Amino acid sequence: MEVVRTTEPLIFRHLREEVPNPKQVAFFQARAKHIGYGGARGGGKSWAGRRKAVMLCMRYDGLRGLLLRRTMPELRNNHIIPLRKELYGYAKYNQDERAFLFPNDSRLSLGYCDNDGDLLQYQGQEFDFIIFEEATQFPEEWITFICTSLRTTRTDFKPRVYYTMNPGGVGHGYIKRIFIDRNFKETENPDDYVFIQAGIYDNKVLMEANPEYVDMLKALPEHKRKAHLDGCWDVYEGQVFEEFRNDSDHYDDRLWTHVIAPFDPPSQWPIWRSFDFGYSKPFSCGWWAVDYDGRLYRILELYGCVAQEADVGLKWSPDEIFTEIHRLECEHPWLAGKRIQGVADPAIWEASHGVSIAETAERHGVYFEKGDHKRLPGWMQVHYRMQFDPDGVPMMYVFSCCKAFIRTIPLLLYDENRPEDIDTKQEDHVADEVRYLCMANPMKPVKALERRPEVYDPLRADDDGKPDRYAFYRKY
Repeated sequence: MEVVRTTEPLIFRHLREEVPNPKQVAFFQARAKHIGYGGARGGGKSWAGRRKAVMLCMRYDGLRGLLLRRTMPELRNNHIIPLRKELYGYAKYNQDERAFLFPNDSRLSLGYCDNDGDLLQYQGQEFDFIIFEEATQFPEEWITFICTSLRTTRTDFKPRVYYTMNPGGVGHGYIKRIFIDRNFKETENPDDYVFIQAGIYDNKVLMEANPEYVDMLKALPEHKRKAHLDGCWDVYEGQVFEEFRNDSDHYDDRLWTHVIAPFDPPSQWPIWRSFDFGYSKPFSCGWWAVDYDGRLYRILELYGCVAQEADVGLKWSPDEIFTEIHRLECEHPWLAGKRIQGVADPAIWEASHGVSIAETAERHGVYFEKGDHKRLPGWMQVHYRMQFDPDGVPMMYVFSCCKAFIRTIPLLLYDENRPEDIDTKQEDHVADEVRYLCMANPMKPVKALERRPEVYDPLRADDDGKPDRYAFYRKY
């Protein structure tokens, strides 16, 4: 039998044989400036991102594209190796420059960015399109810096940025803000942002080839299952306070939610003030009411952050900060006339360069005690407070007007080098002052009741001679 050999590049056979699912088609056809795709495991994100890059380079002559992953091993395994196989005989791969050169003079560069130093390799470059693969693994400032290279003088193609992503990672908050919450800054045009939600059930190829993968995702713990299978952006892997819940349906009954509707606290409830200083980074001040059971209610907050700029401080002097705190405590009906007990970071008592921040606070009638700043015990106290009892009631509530707490607490991730601690590079200022307060009001963890099955033991009987259904349970 004669063997017929072909030199047809594999890419053309892929284009004929591979049929994209409807969500991938929507991704391919999107023409917005910023296009997001994914949101759950198994949605075919890597294939879609890689295929879109190739399609653009084949369609437009002289196009310049950049496909990025966070690390070099991820880039090599997920894209370089597959593309070298697919494009063999069609596009030439330049290993030194890590780029594919197409016959029509288009160029697809493949890059990675694992630290601040890696950003410099993209400074001054120009790209017609950029693809961030697993975009939530990139910090916001890296994404926005690299996007400054998105510029062109072409009239036949408008510059675009593509993002494929899952919930979780250091860029979770940024990606969630622009694509899920659609909470835009004044400089951001909502019409520029399109998101195509896709998950494993949209990926028919994977479902047919590996149907057990769905069962693996279903078997994950609840919070991971919601993120990876359901594409929920409120819970995700690596999240520190994964127990935090913000359920507007329960603001009034206060069950199975930490965020609740504001109310006028009873005058007999003690009031606390927690504080974390910041200048170039935000300062954070929270006021708390404590009920008769020792439950904490965050009733007010003052957060020194530039509007619509995450983790950028107002650069207020200590005098300005405490002038405003004192004004609020004199004028706000929930605080006026109350004895307020304060707790703050011990660092504000440091006075090696003159008057300490704590002394400045005292001049304005704002008094603090030194907080216990041990980190791991402090985080555990916050966890204890957030635990729900069997009836769905936690030991910490947050009024819905406390926007900084609600925004920043769910986004905090664990430190890669200290698995039990929070990564201090994040916007953790609210979390720090909450930690000081919880350490000043320590509590034991709420022990969840075990749901034990009723076990029938036919070999045992109770006093009436009837089979004892619980004998085995009591014995073991």
